[in-house]
Order: sequence, then structure tokens, then C-alpha cells
Amino acid sequence: MHPRLWTQAAEYEAHIGRWSRVAARQFVTWLRVRPGSRWLDAGCGTGAVTQAIIDLATPVAVTGVDASASFVELARERVFDDRAAFIVGDACALPVRTRSYEAAVAGLVLQSVSDPRVAVAELARVLGPGDVAGAYVWDFAGEMQLLRRFWDSARSIDPRAIEHDVGERYPMCRPETLLALFQGAGLRDSEACAIDVVARFRGFDDYWTPMVADSGGAIAQYLATLDERGQAAIRDRVRASIPSAAAPFELIARAWAVRGVR
Repeated sequence: MHPRLWTQAAEYEAHIGRWSRVAARQFVTWLRVRPGSRWLDAGCGTGAVTQAIIDLATPVAVTGVDASASFVELARERVFDDRAAFIVGDACALPVRTRSYEAAVAGLVLQSVSDPRVAVAELARVLGPGDVAGAYVWDFAGEMQLLRRFWDSARSIDPRAIEHDVGERYPMCRPETLLALFQGAGLRDSEACAIDVVARFRGFDDYWTPMVADSGGAIAQYLATLDERGQAAIRDRVRASIPSAAAPFELIARAWAVRGVR
């Protein structure tokens, strides 16, 4: 495994990944899939949702699919279970047979694919009648407070920040949009819910340092466009937006989840 990939994975884990894994477990439980099912994890990344499925859903098998060969390799090294298999493939053209799974999910993926409608149609395609599809995305424009504290502060100082704000870049991350996608794919009994993860920090540095160190994230990439004075101004504004930032504090990491039946 290339050392840089491990570094990027560690950066993401410290910033968002630790909360993503908690959200994945809530999501898998909420789907209410019957034990002994075959699962497809589209856009599996490093395997967080696959691991939650194995831990909580008593699957007979889980296939993780991701467009990144490097992430597939990392998932294979992180998920230790004979029921899990990982392959390289596009969420919009899943390399699996039609009606070959009883559950198909996409975790923190739909905002990034080339066409969310096609990706959801692919989830539906691999299922048989009565089987379950699900997806979840971060509430980038709303109660994903981990990120909103930053972007709202940045936009109050730098008008250019709106061009980088993930809430603006991913407008589809709303429950009504997710429901429309599932209904458009012919998935019935569609329902959405909020998944709220309580993110606890020891103090401001525990919040700020991993966020700006995540070189693959939008925040670090935006800050790289600023000089030291601009970065410091935003840091101070973010700190002021968090009550008692010098002491332990909590923020909400909200995701929107959707479920439908084939």
C-alpha cells in the first residue's frame, strides 16, 4: 500500500471518518434488512459501511464496489471477514448481475457520482422484488455543524468562500431530493430520516487541527488559496462561533438517509 494513501486515510479518519463510521452503523440498523441477505455496498471507499453491515446485519455476503483501485485495496486490508469482497467499478455502471442482491446501499456517495439518478437506478437494478435500497449523504447545507461552523465563518469574511462551500457544491444533499431520486427509480415505500451523530471534541484544537490537515478535503484546499493572515482571520472567527471552545464541546454531524423497496 502506498504510504500517501494511508496518510490520506488517516487524515480523513481524524477529520470526518470517525463520525462517518458512527453514521454508517445507525444507517445500517435503520434499513431493517432481514438477516442472511446478500448486500452490495456501492462506492464503498475504505469499507466503513461494509464493516457496519458485517457487524450489525448478519449478512451472508457483502460486495463492496468503488471506482478507486487504491480504496478497494485499502478496504481489503481493513475489513477482515470472509463474507466481504471488494471490486473496482463505477457506481453508475455496477459490474454485477441484475437481481443478484437483497440489499443495495450507497453511503456518502451520491453527491460525488457523475449522475445520481443513474446510480440509484443501478441500486434498484441489482435487487429483486421486495428487496431494499438505501443511501445517505451529509447534510452539507444544514446541520452538518462540523463543516457549517467553518463555511459560515469563512463566508462572513471572504465572499469567494461561497465557491468552495460544500453546501453550495452539493445541493442534492436534501431529503426531498433523495426521496425524488428513489421514487424516480421505481423504489416504493420510500422514506427519509435524519441521522445525527454527536461529535465530541476535547477543545478547539481537537476540532480545528484534523480539519485543516485533511489535504483531500475542501476546507484544506480552500485555505491553501489564502495567505497566513486570511487563514488566521477565519480560524479566529470559527473559534468565536463555538461557545466555550477552550473546553470540551459537542457539535452535530447530521446525515440524511433514504430507504426504498424494489
